Amino acid sequence: MQRARRIGLTGGIGSGKSTVAQILAQAGAAIIDADAISRNLTSAGGLAIAPIEAAFGPQAIDAQGALNRAFMRDLIFQDPCAKQRLEAIVHPLIGTLTERQALQAEACGTRLLVFDVPLLVESGRWRQQLHAVVVVDCEEATQIQRVIARNSLERAAIEKIMAAQATRTQRRAAADWVIYNEGLDFAALRQEVLSISAQLQL
Repeated sequence: MQRARRIGLTGGIGSGKSTVAQILAQAGAAIIDADAISRNLTSAGGLAIAPIEAAFGPQAIDAQGALNRAFMRDLIFQDPCAKQRLEAIVHPLIGTLTERQALQAEACGTRLLVFDVPLLVESGRWRQQLHAVVVVDCEEATQIQRVIARNSLERAAIEKIMAAQATRTQRRAAADWVIYNEGLDFAALRQEVLSISAQLQL
């Protein structure tokens, strides 16, 4: 059986990465969403909850049994090592579950596996697992405008999120393919994504 092509998909907040993932899914790719897996792991009953509570205490878990994100944000701000300890719990679980989903999709005959990873460039651990990386890029002003329209976040909050992510230059340097999602309507974006998808599967 021909092995599926494994593609990483990433982009900054407001770049249009989720729209590109939807287009790829409609074209038959299997989308493996690392963020969704992470949220499931840290929701009530998630596999990461017990080890997080053991590592950080009961205050790390909220009243619903999920990760207490406000507590963890404050702790990480006070103690940068807490972030590494949290990642040491969550990242191996994400790796296990993403691989499980990938093998299931491959067993069903999927030829293109797309790993949707917002922090792919920042993590440094994904590149060796992938055949290619696709980066969705746009101007920073456009990112801000889109997120304000979509989420009603304050500009300062959006800029803080962007500052914590890789720069556009860093993402583009890590890319095998760049989708410049600036001034494109949906039809033009879809055409470009499908063209790249066809080439990725050769």
